Amino acid sequence: MKQLLAASVFAGLLATTAFAQDTYNLKFQSSDTSGTAAFEVQQDWAKHVGELSDGRITVEMLPVGSIVEYNETLDAVGAGILDGHITDSSYFTGKDAAFALIGNPVGAYSSPEELRAFFNDGGGTELYNEILAPYGVHFIGPAAQTAEAIPSKVPIDSVEDFKGVKMRAPEGMVQSAFAAAGASPVNLPQSEVFTSLDKGVISAADATTLATNDSMGLHDVAKHPIWPGFHSLPLNEVSITKATWDGMPDDLKEVLTQSVKDYAEDLATRIRARDEEVAEKLRAQGDVTIHTWSEEEKKKFRQIAQEQWQPYGERSENAQKVYEKLTTYLKSAGLL
Repeated sequence: MKQLLAASVFAGLLATTAFAQDTYNLKFQSSDTSGTAAFEVQQDWAKHVGELSDGRITVEMLPVGSIVEYNETLDAVGAGILDGHITDSSYFTGKDAAFALIGNPVGAYSSPEELRAFFNDGGGTELYNEILAPYGVHFIGPAAQTAEAIPSKVPIDSVEDFKGVKMRAPEGMVQSAFAAAGASPVNLPQSEVFTSLDKGVISAADATTLATNDSMGLHDVAKHPIWPGFHSLPLNEVSITKATWDGMPDDLKEVLTQSVKDYAEDLATRIRARDEEVAEKLRAQGDVTIHTWSEEEKKKFRQIAQEQWQPYGERSENAQKVYEKLTTYLKSAGLL
């Protein structure tokens, strides 16, 4: 009887241990601030993971800076300080130029769907996991918001129209691309864009999505926005600690993979809807003219941007792999 009882207790302990190993409480940090549309979608994703997994995975979604700085999450996830992150991969360019090319190749995409196609169909996911492996991080899947719009005080309908335009553009690949297109880039923080446009310090700006630009009042002083965007559409990666991923049962890996696909669709749909609402409002106002570029002009800008990609590709072995994979895919898809 004692032996039977001991065996029952031991079996119970094994079952409890197995259940514990099959239950995950994960802490993810975003690069977005609390209260933004993007962070709201990420919070909904966390709930969705719990529902899809029947409670076996719970995700606590934290806003930017909660545990570490926005550009430190890669190391934090690898070390297990965080269990995962949702972030712009180009924040880690200082570690390897490959992150710039895979995270935000300026001029590569016009839509979130084009970005996701590179990862899902063009070998981007496999390559990115090769790059992330030494950091102890696993890339679950890609997402993206809509391409960033350009608030402008002057009409800009082509690459030619950029010539001589003084515009805000952050340092790095974005600034290099606009300079090559003929603009005169100025490095200003986002917080100074409205004042600089209002006072005529600049005539245009590399800012963010149409809806976000409007919420900052930029269209009150810049009446010629370029939208839909085409130049900057950064990867919004969802990644997890590799050791955690490797230890998960296959069914939970499938749950997380599917949840990220759902998140990507949700993010693109909801941000696009907000942009459309703002565009409709601006058109109704009558004092704002939205400038939509032709596919031909977008391709011209991509060709200029490609000249900025190559120098980044030469900075590391990984960056060269990304450059070759990306340009091969874009050419095959007729986007370059």
